[in-house]
Amino acid sequence: MKKLFVALLAASACLACQNPQKAFEQEIEAYRASVRNPGLAVAVVKGGEIVYSAGFGSASLEEEIPIDPERSLFRIASISKSFSATSMMQLIEAGKVSLDTDVSTLAGFPIRNPKFPQKVITLEMLMSHTSSLNDSQGYFVLDAVNPAVNPDWAKCYNDYEPGTGYEYCNLNFNLVGTFIEKLSGERFDQYVVHHVLEPLGLYGGYCVDSLDASRFVKLYYYDEKADAMKESVDAYAPRSERIANYTFGYDTPVFSPTGGMKISACHLARYMMMHMGWGTSPSGVKIISEESSRAMQTERSTPEHYGLALWNDYDTIPGVHLVGHTGGAYGQRSAMFWDLDHNFGLVMLSSGSDKEDDDVPSQVIPAVLNLMYKYFCK
Repeated sequence: MKKLFVALLAASACLACQNPQKAFEQEIEAYRASVRNPGLAVAVVKGGEIVYSAGFGSASLEEEIPIDPERSLFRIASISKSFSATSMMQLIEAGKVSLDTDVSTLAGFPIRNPKFPQKVITLEMLMSHTSSLNDSQGYFVLDAVNPAVNPDWAKCYNDYEPGTGYEYCNLNFNLVGTFIEKLSGERFDQYVVHHVLEPLGLYGGYCVDSLDASRFVKLYYYDEKADAMKESVDAYAPRSERIANYTFGYDTPVFSPTGGMKISACHLARYMMMHMGWGTSPSGVKIISEESSRAMQTERSTPEHYGLALWNDYDTIPGVHLVGHTGGAYGQRSAMFWDLDHNFGLVMLSSGSDKEDDDVPSQVIPAVLNLMYKYFCK
């Protein structure tokens, strides 16, 4: 038995050396089966190009639609924050605002921690999650933090002084998206399409009704009682009625600047390459300046290592310093990370798993990223 085990290990190692793609696909399929993953798309970037991409499983368990890493659209959850931050950096470069701007002047109502009323809360604090805001009153409408509407608005603020502590907060970025709208004069979702996606030749966006719904990958959560994967039917809810009655500069959270981007694995990888190139794509399209790109990737808090909508990650792949972001919502798990020292980038988009819970760190993200690293980058 021991000899057989050694022989199997040797055969596996040989396959990995001779055909890393096939070895990766065998191992990823085995892992997917172990966590009941409905669908997965991945992309690997090296040397300024996508060197490997693939789709696994189905975009719909009911219809068995294959996943295409180029065309299949996933809601990517909190990776969306980096698109909002990138857009804001463009407006900063245009001189319309600065990282030090008092966000109360942009909101149209006071954004002040009542325990520290004289302390200005800035754009930099919002984008680095150091604003002292929290999501206890919700974040799907700005009413939550508006003193004129919510009598419990003060509960939106933590006990520490703005700029001195960290709490990951979705409300921060729904505010950022609202300010992008006000500063640019364009509806938030359209600004991102016109100024980030289209210049890079990418398809995607925040507005469900503006996208080809036949390309959406359904997202699934695990129903423990039924011991089955169930569709998250709200993941691509169009919110058409709310948009039809839209108040410009206030209803922006309907598009979820904090988590509502829909995009494919390959197109997300091309967006990632722009950040790997310090704001410029491999083909020379400049989206933001190198100074702005470096600002986004610079840590603002310890031990969280968060920059401006980008994390510095030292744990997911042991011994490797990654930069990027993760996402998790409606059962979906996503990651976009790169290592500038070794010139590679990794994108993974998962539509669900029976091992995930929104209240605990993802198991699927590190498992898939480590397999990608093992076979394509190590």
